[in-house]
Amino acid sequence: MTHPVSRTILLLDIERFSDRDDVEQAYLRRMLYDVTDRALETAGIDETLRTRADRGDSVMELIDANAPVTALLRALLTEVPVQLRAMNRMASRSAQMRLRGVVAGGYVAVDDLDGWVGSDLNHACRLLDAALLRAALRERPDDFALCVSDSVYQGVVRHDHPGVPAADFHQVTVGTKNGPLTAWLHGPVPAAGEDHRERGAGEAPGGSGDRPAPATPAAPGTTGDTGDTGDTGDTGDTGDTGDTGDTEDTRNRPAPAAHRGAPAPGPVLDVNGGSVSFGGGYVAGDQHGVSGGRVTGDVVMGSKTDGDRS
Repeated sequence: MTHPVSRTILLLDIERFSDRDDVEQAYLRRMLYDVTDRALETAGIDETLRTRADRGDSVMELIDANAPVTALLRALLTEVPVQLRAMNRMASRSAQMRLRGVVAGGYVAVDDLDGWVGSDLNHACRLLDAALLRAALRERPDDFALCVSDSVYQGVVRHDHPGVPAADFHQVTVGTKNGPLTAWLHGPVPAAGEDHRERGAGEAPGGSGDRPAPATPAAPGTTGDTGDTGDTGDTGDTGDTGDTGDTEDTRNRPAPAAHRGAPAPGPVLDVNGGSVSFGGGYVAGDQHGVSGGRVTGDVVMGSKTDGDRS
């Protein structure tokens, strides 16, 4: 085994990778490599300054300690979201990619089987797999969530370098089998008490499908739209308007909900007095008290064919 050397550790992982089929996974892996390479090139970190390990749905980069961490963080916060947004905009739902990322620092050695070993690397991997980081990505509309280790925050982020705003990072505690880890999450922290475990099967994977749903706008005619009905007060001259207080204004009332609150399956017509006319309509059969509101027998709305008249 080699001697442990100081390295900057970069980890990137694809959200819900295992939910895709083989063709989609192969495509996403190519896109992951492309995004990683462009981000590192933007940071001025060429292939001579880094070593890569493939982990299937994730990529691990050991970066030379002399490479600027500020440039790396700046590229991750700017270049990666831009690339993901552009790629996902043109991709089908199953081919969209969202990423979790971790930047950490520490000592890593290479063993006789060309494997990487070191407690600092283990801690970085646990941050990447943390339920809190998964929840942070799932709950935000962006396609990227980044977490940095406490050593990276204390040594770099807290100094508020250009393009790496310290105020955007929030301290979090991640529970692991070896005890709690302190880390710093970029962007909003998931609400305390929420279930941060990965969602179960049955949800659409990837891309915008995992983003929070936009707020449903209020139905037209509710709260405020009915304000115009105040003009009915002019009917007070008739003297009988006192009785109208019992009549509900149904002109703008939303259709009643169907089973379990689902939208009603078709249009709903409320008639409270007055007359109703259907152009080109025909009503046949026995009708009793039509003006009162009850129609029995066959009812046909629309044109009547010659065959029906025989």
